[in-house]
Amino acid sequence: MFQDIAPDVYDNSYHNIQPAKKDYIVIFKNNNVFLHKEDDLSYALPQKKDLPDVEYIYLFSVSESRYFLDLNEYTPSLDGFQFEPDRIIRTVKPKRLCFVLAAARSLYQFYTQHRYCPSCKTELVRDDRERMLKCPNCQMMIYPTISPAVIVGIVNKDRILMSRYQGRAYKHYALIAGFNEIGETIEETVIREVKEEVGLKVRNITYYKSQPWTFTNSLLMGFFCELDGDDRITLQEDELSEAGWFTAEEIPPAEDEISLTNEMNEVFRTGRIRDFLPIKQ
Repeated sequence: MFQDIAPDVYDNSYHNIQPAKKDYIVIFKNNNVFLHKEDDLSYALPQKKDLPDVEYIYLFSVSESRYFLDLNEYTPSLDGFQFEPDRIIRTVKPKRLCFVLAAARSLYQFYTQHRYCPSCKTELVRDDRERMLKCPNCQMMIYPTISPAVIVGIVNKDRILMSRYQGRAYKHYALIAGFNEIGETIEETVIREVKEEVGLKVRNITYYKSQPWTFTNSLLMGFFCELDGDDRITLQEDELSEAGWFTAEEIPPAEDEISLTNEMNEVFRTGRIRDFLPIKQ
């Protein structure tokens, strides 16, 4: 998955510091990101030594490299660099740059979408000890929002349920997914989402793995489970365009390795599902 950057180590501890010359600067503008194209899919970020002496926001480090965010709203002039559509983040190389840009974009949205206190409308200020925005008037504290969500692989003997979203740019088959609601356990979210989207009941809910899906500020939690009873699908048409049962042979190999959904599909397609569920043929 895109966050699997070992042997590199991600450290998101907050520090109230300014960049040194060799530190990297991430610049977003109008759904674009400022990059240097090295070759077909390989890109690079600018370093502080090539940019003006203005204020930057510390993001995180990856091994020995430190990354900062530029919110100064100007267009740099730097040979070989240009703004690229941020949709390329999922495919950029090296792999750790994909993770860096995805995490940086989430923090960019946090800072740009929270400029004023939602209670008293006073302009927020950055805290100097932790990643938090605070109101100097009413003292409200605002932290980055992370939404818990589930990805569900529903197994029916030798088949798994796959679906397509309704009205979204993503047209490939996916697993059932949805956000946790207030007052629910995460297991109850699995049961509710499956019932709402395809009208099915499930049992033997088994945790697989989690993934920080920073593209939507979510924490995804993957589960496999077994169908409980009738396998007739009742589609939630405002959410899904289609859904059906697929054997392992009918599932194409994953197109990429960045998502939890694709990894779970591969677990089923390659027969490793038996390591997680007592599947009966």
